[in-house]
Amino acid sequence: MLFFSRGEAERSRAPAPARKSLFTSAKKSDIIIIKQMRSVYKRKYHNLKGMVIGMREIKVTLKNGEVRYFTGGVTGADIAKSIGMGLYKAACLCAVNGQTRDLRTPVTEDCDFAVLTFQDAEGAKAFRHTASHILAQAVKRLYPEAKLAIGPAIENGFYYDFDVEKPFTQEDLALIEAEMKKIVKEDLPLERFELSPEEALAYVRQQGEAYKAELIEEHAGKGEPISFFRQGEFTDLCAGPHLPSAGRVKAFALTSVTGAYWRGDATKKMLQRIYGTAFPKKEELAAYLAAVEEAKKRDHNKLGRELEYFTTVDVIGQGLPILLPKGTKVIQLLQRFVEDEEEKRGYLLTKTPLLAKRELYKISGHWDHYRDGMFVLGDPAKYEEPAEEIFALRPMTCPFQFQAYLARLRSYRDLPLRYSETSTLFRNEASGEMHGLIRVRQFTISEGHLACRPDQLKEEFAHCLELAKYMLGAIGLLEDVSFRFSLWDANDRAKYIGDPAEWETVQNTMRGILDELEIDYAEELGEAAFYGPKLDIQIKNVHGKEDTLITIQIDFQLAERFGMVYIDAEGQKKTPYVIHRTSIGCYERTLALLIEKYAGAMPLWLAPEQLRVLPITERHHEAALALEKQLKAAGLRASTDLRSEKIGYKIREAQMEKLPYMLLLGDQEAENGTVSVRRRGEGDIGSQAVAEFIQMAQEQAREKVIF
Repeated sequence: MLFFSRGEAERSRAPAPARKSLFTSAKKSDIIIIKQMRSVYKRKYHNLKGMVIGMREIKVTLKNGEVRYFTGGVTGADIAKSIGMGLYKAACLCAVNGQTRDLRTPVTEDCDFAVLTFQDAEGAKAFRHTASHILAQAVKRLYPEAKLAIGPAIENGFYYDFDVEKPFTQEDLALIEAEMKKIVKEDLPLERFELSPEEALAYVRQQGEAYKAELIEEHAGKGEPISFFRQGEFTDLCAGPHLPSAGRVKAFALTSVTGAYWRGDATKKMLQRIYGTAFPKKEELAAYLAAVEEAKKRDHNKLGRELEYFTTVDVIGQGLPILLPKGTKVIQLLQRFVEDEEEKRGYLLTKTPLLAKRELYKISGHWDHYRDGMFVLGDPAKYEEPAEEIFALRPMTCPFQFQAYLARLRSYRDLPLRYSETSTLFRNEASGEMHGLIRVRQFTISEGHLACRPDQLKEEFAHCLELAKYMLGAIGLLEDVSFRFSLWDANDRAKYIGDPAEWETVQNTMRGILDELEIDYAEELGEAAFYGPKLDIQIKNVHGKEDTLITIQIDFQLAERFGMVYIDAEGQKKTPYVIHRTSIGCYERTLALLIEKYAGAMPLWLAPEQLRVLPITERHHEAALALEKQLKAAGLRASTDLRSEKIGYKIREAQMEKLPYMLLLGDQEAENGTVSVRRRGEGDIGSQAVAEFIQMAQEQAREKVIF
């Protein structure tokens, strides 16, 4: 590699006399050259004349805007070294004109250049993808008969699927991890090579890798070369990119093993999937593993059952949870809060059926574009027979609420019309996708649909977003969400209805609204609803899996399909825009996220039991029951523990149930009309008059104070 400053580059291109002066001095001594160029080279360069003459100079613009010049063919690794050895050691990949590249890729043209480290998403992906190859190599060393499937990097880690005779055990994982450490110590380089589709297929078949052969067969028709990566004796089908060598993966751990169907298809063979994670430093790995353990404690699927918020029953079915009194109370409080707030904002409440005939879903497009996700009643063989009356449980509310709009002719003065409904919906989720309350087959949602004129679209969309943010702020989740602008994929037209030009127009309109509202969003291709683009408000559970909590969609098609019109100021029929939106999303999912967010310690206004009266002895029972009655009359959710247990035991049990307040009542408190108050997270906060405590608790609940 040769790197030189702009001044030196000009001298190298100067007329012959100037070049002669430079190269004459170069011949005198290498030491002179080193002294002259030490600030630029940072290493020895010999025979400068031979390196410059005949080599093409390229201009490289670094991330900070600095421009440097190199000889053509310089690698990303060498450019990183010229910037600094610390950066080179941390480098995972490079970006050349925005395109991710392996560090060993030659750079031959002028370009913008950036070094990607583990702190960059693509860098971390390559780091963990390399770790998955190390895992596969270790398994093949220990279990030569194992067949390789796929091994991608995923968020926070990686996995690899194997076809083995016996399932892996935790003891096996320990052996595999030890072998991985040996491979890392060997610091094997990862070398990329390509074969023609025919050669690639012959190669993997010779290795007995049937799953790899299936993947190659799918791509063979393109006629493109098939790439592999080799590290030592191990070779894997892979597009890359990867780290230069295995030795860079300093800290890793195998975290679990589970069954996984090949390609997620329950009709295909069950494979063994080993999960792991990897980091550049042991301290980072330790911190991550500690966070995972904390996440397990907060997992609503565990904690929600322990605190008796919900349960599931095998004979009822997967994805059909039973909400117990505590969970039901939280959802009731949320529903009342949402419905009351929506009414204040001009929404009209509807109540529509849970199922409908096939013909309704044909009009909406759900029958053709969403049927696989629906529960359809009747004989599947007769689904398309016109004479057969086929019903299906509703997966969405929109086709039903549209009927409220269609109940009479609308004027432009009637708009906007805002309909809301606490809707129970049904979706036929795959068994592998369901988890506790996060993803279920029957759920309740704060659904709403707004019909508006084009001149009202921006304002109504902004109001929907403001309502969603208000709701998230009230329950303490606003700081945890991100925004995704979900677009259609023009290359997958079968998923959508409507004209491409209309899609582009509406997407540009929505983008303009989001930009004007200064929403920090990421665009995601292919995530739009089949009838229009949407803003998805995304949130991650304690395990880092992202789901959509709230969505706001602009629909420019279904109103026309259903014949929804209004009479404009000129007496002409016009089709309204429709905004599909939720204000707090799916209540079950929200409950799950609240359990995880607060580790079961619900905010006072949402706590199913806000406080508990704890009489010190049996002689205080009568006063305790009178106090409970007074608290309930004040609108507080209270109970009394009358068991013949020591007060310390009662306190500990209330703490385990994560109650916001405990009120201790003894002789002194009963005589003075006071209570000894214990607050969650603080312990004893002293004695208060009953009326004073009630006023404080009411105000905290009304203001939705979180503690």
